[in-house]
Amino acid sequence: MSETPKNTLQYRFDGPEDAPVLVLGPSLGTTWHMWDRQVPELSKHWRVFRFDMPGHGGAPAHPVDSVGELAARLLGTLDELGVQRFGYAGCALGGAIGAELALRHPHRVASLALIATSPRFGTADEFRQRGVIVRTNGLDPIARSSPERWFTPGFAAAQPAITDWAVQMVRTTDPGCYIAACEALAAFDIRSELAGTGVPTLVLVGSEDQVTGQAEARTLVAGIPDARLAVVPGASHLAPVEQPAAVTDLLLRHFTSAWQAAPDTGATGQHAIVAPPVKPVLAPPPAAPAAEPASVEQPEATDARPDRYEAGMKVRREVLGDAHVDRALAAADEFSQDFQDLVTRYAWGEVWNRQGLDRRTRSCVTLTALVAGGHLEELAFHTRAALRNGLTPAEIKEVLLQTAVYCGVPAANSAFRVAQQVIREETTPQE
Repeated sequence: MSETPKNTLQYRFDGPEDAPVLVLGPSLGTTWHMWDRQVPELSKHWRVFRFDMPGHGGAPAHPVDSVGELAARLLGTLDELGVQRFGYAGCALGGAIGAELALRHPHRVASLALIATSPRFGTADEFRQRGVIVRTNGLDPIARSSPERWFTPGFAAAQPAITDWAVQMVRTTDPGCYIAACEALAAFDIRSELAGTGVPTLVLVGSEDQVTGQAEARTLVAGIPDARLAVVPGASHLAPVEQPAAVTDLLLRHFTSAWQAAPDTGATGQHAIVAPPVKPVLAPPPAAPAAEPASVEQPEATDARPDRYEAGMKVRREVLGDAHVDRALAAADEFSQDFQDLVTRYAWGEVWNRQGLDRRTRSCVTLTALVAGGHLEELAFHTRAALRNGLTPAEIKEVLLQTAVYCGVPAANSAFRVAQQVIREETTPQE
């Protein structure tokens, strides 16, 4: 591991010292270990350079609030190491850095792969609101919901070790650096500049990615003169982790065929390629948990399931927060205790604990049902729960707008009033 001055990045090398350099850039909230399963094959052909974002993976917490500055720190690190020209593959925020490098420093980038990347990530307000939420509530809610954003439901359920690993990656990130990275993504917008990308580019997207999906990928391919689209079946946002063999194969094919001394290849690049069938998962280094093959049919594990009350209490506290649950339990008496047990066992231990929907989706359904029923008290604490489950205020607004159509304007009007108050309380920084 490197020593890390303030104007450079924490990094590591793998592979032959005399090989061309291939840089791998991580996503927001992850570390260089998200690439562990690509390194064994890639390092046979290239000297693989991985880096951590500031405050991620134990890197010094020197916050950076622009993609341009992150790119500058990466170039500064490579300059100190004498690396002038390199290939680059990046995921999400890491992809944004790669796109920035290709636009501002095309003479440095021999070839580019953009994974789960967009020329503009959502809206500026979404990321700034996320930063306010982290400033107020810490990273734990985002950490717990990260597997739902990053992986398909079947993978997350079948690979608990990787799911736990993902949660811990986010949880151990420096909050200030995470907030600064959110600001960087909020300000990132290269939609009008894509035609100036003079580097052969592979745009790679998971078929199930709900964060940065195929629409964003096709925007990149349409705008970049020499770009191809690859869709990875059965992968969500962190495709290198979820489908490592398929992603590795695509990167090998791209960088061996499109490593150009000059960026102009004359290719039109307006067609899509589909990743070949998923190969057996490459064995990862010890730093990250290995994926275990999931059987086609998942047997019911009722005998091994935790006690329904304990499981329900765990989910209830994670969604509603300890303070709310403690108040509800403290208020229970002989008359209402059985009802509290019923809610914990069946609402939280059964329905909320099922794998069929992620918690973000369950929050959307719950908010809608509460608006329809006019249950404003419950709407207040489930708005707070929705924020804990990773919904942004902008997404909650969209849910409530939808209820105005199907539940009626008066019901939605009352719901907006309640939710607005909760969101103000939860997103206003404490003095």
